[in-house]
Amino acid sequence: MRAIKPAVGEGIKQIVGRFAPSPSGRMHLGNLFSCLLSWLSARAEGGRMILRMEDLDPQRTSRAKGQQLKADLRLLGLDWDEGPYWQSERSAYYQQCLKRLIAQNVVYPCFCSRAELHAANAPHASDGDYIYSGRCRGLTAEQIEEKQRHRPPALRLAVAGEEAFIDRHYGPQHYSLSRDCGDFILRRSDGVFAYQLAVAADDGAMGVTQVVRGRDLLPSTPKQLQIYQRLGLTPPEFIHLPLLLAADGRRLSKRDGDLGLDALLIRFTPEELVGRLAYLAGQIDRPEPLRPQELLSVFDWERVPAEDILLQDCLF
Repeated sequence: MRAIKPAVGEGIKQIVGRFAPSPSGRMHLGNLFSCLLSWLSARAEGGRMILRMEDLDPQRTSRAKGQQLKADLRLLGLDWDEGPYWQSERSAYYQQCLKRLIAQNVVYPCFCSRAELHAANAPHASDGDYIYSGRCRGLTAEQIEEKQRHRPPALRLAVAGEEAFIDRHYGPQHYSLSRDCGDFILRRSDGVFAYQLAVAADDGAMGVTQVVRGRDLLPSTPKQLQIYQRLGLTPPEFIHLPLLLAADGRRLSKRDGDLGLDALLIRFTPEELVGRLAYLAGQIDRPEPLRPQELLSVFDWERVPAEDILLQDCLF
């Protein structure tokens, strides 16, 4: 089992955390929750932060929205030491990584259309993602040549065996790659590199030692560990968070305008927002206006809830 230990202490390098938002719109409350805890986790140990814009999909993201994200992070008092990096500018690096995987004979062309157009986006367990059947895995050279006359293929990574790791917040995790993950897309048929390849390749290349994100991304972790292993990269420590749920129990998204930053800043100051998020994370006993720096001396992962958090009307 992979046990990734916190990168602190004598002889161990400094923690490197990261913000990795998708510039497809202003952040919602769940994004802010993850950003705050990622920042606190690294900064409380004297660590560094990297900012990376995950703008793989040109139809959904833009440079202007990325600039707005930068301004929003600064407004909330969440700074960074390096970046921003833009994934849209890193295609040559992803292509190099892809070539290394192809050389290992673990990549094959896939001509199936279902879901591949969404592979550049971070997946969510609650979205009902399906496990690929592997129907294109055994195509002959002749069949591949024939299919390519009609449409370009996506490229998938063939997986087998198991992946186990220890999540710092949720403990031991175990996945059967074929049963729980399936062969997953590395590059879409339109040439856009997929989320799983880009995020693992970037975190490894940038020296990220700690990844803090929502627990809906737990199923992505074994896929990314496969890429780390095959590219010879050191995986980070993974810390997954409970999800913030709207009053009706749904997972928050950027479609929820009432809980997006535009609407929230009409009702609350940045300090009030930070204080309410810190209260939801169990770091303070009552919601009160705070800057992130004021939480560094009290931050404790043991106080972060494990269960998903239903938002209270009195708070938001």
